[in-house]
Amino acid sequence: MSGVARPENRILWPAMAAISVVLVAQNRGRLAKLIWPPHIICLLTCLGFAGVSVLWAFRPENSFIRFAQQVMIVTSIVLPAMLARRTADIMRGLFLCFTFGSILNIFFVFGGFIDTFDCKAIQFCYTGYFVAKNYLGEFAAISFLLSLYEILYRGWRRLLGITGATVAVYLILMSNSKTAFGLAFISPLLAALVLITRRITSISVAIMPLFIVLCYVLLSNVSHYNMNLLSYKLYGDATFSGRAIIWDFVQHEIDRRSLLGWGYESFWLVPGSPVVSDAPGWVKIMPNSHNGYYDTTLDMGYLGLAFLVVFIIATLHAMGRIADREPARAWLVLSLALYVILYNFLESLLMRGGEFEWLVFLILAAEIGRHWQPLPLRRAVYRTRSSRPGSPGPSLDPQTPRLRSRLS
Repeated sequence: MSGVARPENRILWPAMAAISVVLVAQNRGRLAKLIWPPHIICLLTCLGFAGVSVLWAFRPENSFIRFAQQVMIVTSIVLPAMLARRTADIMRGLFLCFTFGSILNIFFVFGGFIDTFDCKAIQFCYTGYFVAKNYLGEFAAISFLLSLYEILYRGWRRLLGITGATVAVYLILMSNSKTAFGLAFISPLLAALVLITRRITSISVAIMPLFIVLCYVLLSNVSHYNMNLLSYKLYGDATFSGRAIIWDFVQHEIDRRSLLGWGYESFWLVPGSPVVSDAPGWVKIMPNSHNGYYDTTLDMGYLGLAFLVVFIIATLHAMGRIADREPARAWLVLSLALYVILYNFLESLLMRGGEFEWLVFLILAAEIGRHWQPLPLRRAVYRTRSSRPGSPGPSLDPQTPRLRSRLS
């Protein structure tokens, strides 16, 4: 849960950051040759602004502790991944981790771990080893997307992919997380549409999501159709399970410090915060606003939100090089990215402590950064000689050359 200091985090992330620094020091020669992608620079800029916001935070001591944790998280993930060799398959490692976690969650579901807070007369509402049912649904949805990519391979990888996808769907259903279920199927379809459009028109991957957002804004302004109506049709509740009440309060607090915000993670679960005195009823006990974009604006103002949006757009744009070299991998990465970006409208995920969706997005940013790097000269020559005119050419992934060539 964002904002809550867990004992294991006080041990894990400092240890991981220290190990990462040691590995970077051992490979400083490779680090010196590394070309930093624009979206990683945007990430570091956003992180740097979060650190500066400690200066005007409502509770500087709380803000600094949470910022320090965020620095350790980014250091532990981005630096080692960026320095990894091109042949390292980070996404497969991520798949194995999530599949193992999904299988482990089955035993907790069989053990009857039910979300007694959110569940009211619902038959299936299991939490797995998480604290709430939505976490189980979010976790299983990511596992499902990773499994779809593994199914594209042959042999044992396809069998593991089918197994992982089956377990993931079962867990989503048992969690009764409708949003996770919907986005788990919408995200890969939307990703495929974006990549097909890019292949035909050569426009940036970032254009299509921006176009969809613009269409929604125009549609909601000229008609009565908006997210509240969509929520009513899907859930029978126009407030997104009470989120609209939180958002009204948050918007009022944003207006009080609109440019720079209240300081990085210096609002929720902070002693003496305006939440205690101003928030209505049960909103006082909320750990966040259940919307990552609202929380970013609350923490760092509209300026901080602009930094976050630029980072997201730059990340999607940089995905173009993966699409040129490995379309199937681009489909996986874009599916996961869209899933996290869309889910961030209903939960606070991006730039939020140790939320596992934020960790996944950092891994995606690093994976995109690895593929953004120029190809080694020998491979580039091979690619030039073997590519057809107008074709992105065969994949340079040594593990699945036939599959990649066919998908290209």
